Amino acid sequence: MRIILVGFPGCGKSSVGKKLAAKLGYGFVDLDEAFEEEYRISIPGFFQKYNEPAFRSCERKVLLDKLQLDNVVISSGGGTPCFSDNMQLMKDSGTVVYIKMAPASLFDRLSHAKRMRPLVQNKTPEELRAYIDTTLPLREPIYQQAHLTVKGESIDIEALCEKVTFLS
Repeated sequence: MRIILVGFPGCGKSSVGKKLAAKLGYGFVDLDEAFEEEYRISIPGFFQKYNEPAFRSCERKVLLDKLQLDNVVISSGGGTPCFSDNMQLMKDSGTVVYIKMAPASLFDRLSHAKRMRPLVQNKTPEELRAYIDTTLPLREPIYQQAHLTVKGESIDIEALCEKVTFLS
């Protein structure tokens, strides 16, 4: 069984993914970390050296590779499902869970994030808020294609385990 977590950057895909994997006794893959291991460069460094289309192409290769694993929880990048036919590919390969969060919650999390995200780094609070307000509505219709949507502000890992096990 494969469980793939999708959602806007900062929604908690990685932290939820680790807890869910531990609870299910599955492996865990953070797609961003897998990308950095595969290409031996940080994602911000890749963006500086190349561009977003090049990143998305390489990201897809890593996704295809990781979707071959069994009994795994995969935390996708925030934009991963929104490019190529990645969302359909993920849905065909496992149970996709959308971690939905309100824009204000995303703003708070991204404002205090330890992990640098290339599409939001160096933005003023106003620019960050504007980025969320314009990008989230574009991505949301894709995220909503997931098999299951959970509220990111109050995830119950136990209940999520039951739901994904039932759906699989």
